[in-house]
Amino acid sequence: MKKLASILALVFAFTVAVQAQKKERENEKSPRLSVEQHTDLAVKKMTLGLDLTNKQQDQIKPLMNAQAAEKKAAMQSRKENKKPTADEIYAMRSAQLDNQIAFKNSMKNILNKEQFEKFEQMKKERKGNERRMMMRKKQAEKSKNERR
Repeated sequence: MKKLASILALVFAFTVAVQAQKKERENEKSPRLSVEQHTDLAVKKMTLGLDLTNKQQDQIKPLMNAQAAEKKAAMQSRKENKKPTADEIYAMRSAQLDNQIAFKNSMKNILNKEQFEKFEQMKKERKGNERRMMMRKKQAEKSKNERR
């Protein structure tokens, strides 16, 4: 009986150590970009996709920078908070939608009609790709759990 208990304790300790190492490796896999780096890359992608002029790039860069900073701050606050209340969730979602509306209106003013239509199409495609990636990730986790 004592041998069985010691073996179970050893297996449990080993499992905990392996899980901690997996999480550590996952965090190391993707280096975190700064807000400025993220903004710069996003503007360059938009320039390639929408054929932006230098003036348009200069106008879009502060918008993208503000958006990236807000996302980073929101992620930090989500990590710090345990469980938001329904009112807090409503306030966060409402603020997020207000920001999206303001961003869309700003982009509409900066881009010409053709560019804006292409921008909207790129946004729809990106959302579709994000959904597909989420589904693949969920399926992979589900099959991984079934193997255990």
